[in-house]
Formats: sequence, structure tokens, C-alpha cells
Amino acid sequence: MSHVESPDTPLCNRPVRVPLLSRLVAGACLLSCLTGADWLQFRGNDVTGIARDAKLPTNWSGADGKTENVAWKKELPGRGLSSPIVIGNKVVVTASSGFNQDRLHVLCFDQASGQQQWERQYWATGRTMTHPKTNVASSTPASDGKRIFAQYSSNDVVCLDLNGDLLWYRGLTHDFPNASNSLGMASSPVVVGDTLICQVENDADSFATGLDVTTGKSRWKIVRPKRANWTSPVIMKDETGRQIAILQSSAGLEAIDPHSGSRIWDYSNGASTIPSSVVAQGLVLVPSHGITALRPKKEGGAESAWNDGKLNPGTASPIAIGDKLFVLNNAGVLNCAEVGTGNLAWRLRLKGPFTATPVGAGNLLVFFNEAGLGQVVDVSGPEGKLVSENDLKETILGTPAIANNAIYVRSDQHLWKLANR
Repeated sequence: MSHVESPDTPLCNRPVRVPLLSRLVAGACLLSCLTGADWLQFRGNDVTGIARDAKLPTNWSGADGKTENVAWKKELPGRGLSSPIVIGNKVVVTASSGFNQDRLHVLCFDQASGQQQWERQYWATGRTMTHPKTNVASSTPASDGKRIFAQYSSNDVVCLDLNGDLLWYRGLTHDFPNASNSLGMASSPVVVGDTLICQVENDADSFATGLDVTTGKSRWKIVRPKRANWTSPVIMKDETGRQIAILQSSAGLEAIDPHSGSRIWDYSNGASTIPSSVVAQGLVLVPSHGITALRPKKEGGAESAWNDGKLNPGTASPIAIGDKLFVLNNAGVLNCAEVGTGNLAWRLRLKGPFTATPVGAGNLLVFFNEAGLGQVVDVSGPEGKLVSENDLKETILGTPAIANNAIYVRSDQHLWKLANR
């Protein structure tokens, strides 16, 4: 492990006396996040894909000129696989345009009306070569509630305030010229405390780095396996309540301290390089030899709680609701298993193929296939039940977001807000 920088403790970590009114406001903001009002990064604030208390629509239209439960639909200026994120009254999404996809866009819309609030554009400083199916705006942006962080396949990382003003810009390819692959990068950054964690993993100069959210400077940089990898970090709490970040690669998993990059434990039996892990009921459910459930140990390390080779995910990452784990395979079959044991409960065939990871709220899971068909599944009973099918008739490869009882979904051409009227 090689550390780029070890700066002094930032001001935000120093103890201060907080007035009562400020504590009340902070508590209200925290409550807002916990009730699903925001969706701050890929698969949501806690990187699970679940907005627990949201009331989602189960029927919508919009492709045929009808507007059932379509609050708004907005045209986008370029391509993108990135998910939208929601910060208060703002919906933020990225895109890339131009013949070489070297024009990078960050767009912000009002979540209630859909009116565009602002757009910022930048030139890519790194390589923009990607597979035709993907594009340069493949990584979902992230936010700490005060700033917006956008990472692109070109390894450019942009930090804006909520008004769209540029705070800092890192061209990671400028710093590390060999960090790229011919298919394109797609790992989404996550914010943990005051650190933005970016996985820049490829066949050459492969690394992960933790950037100071206020300056963009690297707190740490660790060497990662030299193989192209499109998974994104996940977050979990240890037995003391401390947040740790878990990085996945072809070699396995590495749990690290987000602020220092130091290793806490690892798993070295290999893992997928496309679908990411998910945390549920104290277990890390890893796409490894099917699904392997890891239980971190108090004395350090992690032990395997169970493994099932038949629970083999396709491109979509696994997701869990309560004590149920859901794994969507390459054949479009949804497998439901017990989180604690891996025992299969039921299977349900859906209409694929799928690239986007499902998201959920309450007892509902929402799936979008590559053709734009949205499928809503009720998972509350002894068998999964397909509730509805709703076709937006545009290619959808990006994972939706959920906030304010609405589903936000994007294609290359449009961004939709779907909500009960």
C-alpha cells in the first residue's frame, strides 16, 4: 500500500461546540436522508439499492404520448449509463457528447417540476475510448449533501457545489497516464465521511484512491489487482459502528478504513468484476463462485457463512430486502434466497436482457431491461409476483434512483421522473 498524501486532520474533524438550533437542523437533515428523501450515490445513500419507506408507482407510460404517472420527461444532450442522484430538490445526472465523447456534462433538474436549473460542461483530459455499448458517462455521480462529485471513464473527477460552481477538478489520467482500459471505466465513486473513494482498476496502472472532498487531494492510494474491473465500493459498519469501505476485484475483497486506506480485512478467493457486492444483516454478499456470504469477525478478518454456486448473478448486482436476497442471472431468472443461509425460496422469470441493477422500496422491486421495459415485482409472499410491465421504449442500461416516492430513470436520450399522481 502506497500513500500519496497523509494531510493533517481537516477542520471538519475537529471538535466544536454546536448550538442547539444547529443540532436540530442537522437532525432534521439526517432524518430526511433516512426516510429516503435523498439518493446520494449509486444504489442510494447506503449503497443497498433500497429506499425503505418510499411509496412507488407500479404503472406508468410515456413512450406512446400518454403520461400516466410520468411527472416529467426531459431530453439529455448526450449519452450516459450513470444513474441520477437526488439531493434535496435537485436531480443530478451526467452525460458525454461529441464524436469522441470528450465533452463531459453535469446537469441539474428541479425534482418537482423537471425544469433544468443548470448545466456545466468540461473537456475530457483522459482517454475516451469505450466499448460501443457503454460510454464515457458510465459512472454514477455522488454527493455528500453539500457537493457533487462526477467521475467519468476518462478518469476525470469533477467537484461542484449545489449551484454548479466548480470547486476542484482532478484529471487522474494526467497523474497516472497508464490507468485505462480499451472497454472503458465504469466504477462509481462513493462518499464515506470526508473521503471520496474512486476505484481506477485496469490492466496496467490499477489503483484505488481516497480524495479529500474539500480539496480533491489524495489522502491515500493503494495498488489494486491489474485487471479491468467495473465494480463499485460498498459501505458497511463494523461492530463498533465505524463505517468501512469494501473494494471488490477479480482477486476478491479488501475492507479498508475510508480515511486512511489501511486494510482491515480481506477475502482472497476471487470475485466478479461486473456485479458488485451488497451488505445485508451484517453479511457481505459477494458475487464469488455464485454468491458467497462473508461475516466479518471481531478479532479481524472475515469468515464464509455460506456459498451457493447456483446463485450466479449476471450483470445486475444482487439486492436484499429484509431477510431475502435477490439475484438476477443472465437468463433473466430472478432467484430469491434467504440472506442468512442461501437457501433458495423461489424463482421468477423476467423479460431480459438486463444491465441495470434493480432497486426497491417496501415489498416492491423495480427492474428495467435493456429495451426499456420496466417490471415491478412484489416479493412479500411465498412466491414472487409480477405486478406490472411498463415500456418506455428506449434503451435503458443505467440503474434507477428512488427519492421522494418517485423513480428516476435515464436512457441515453431522456431522464424521467415516475411518481403516483
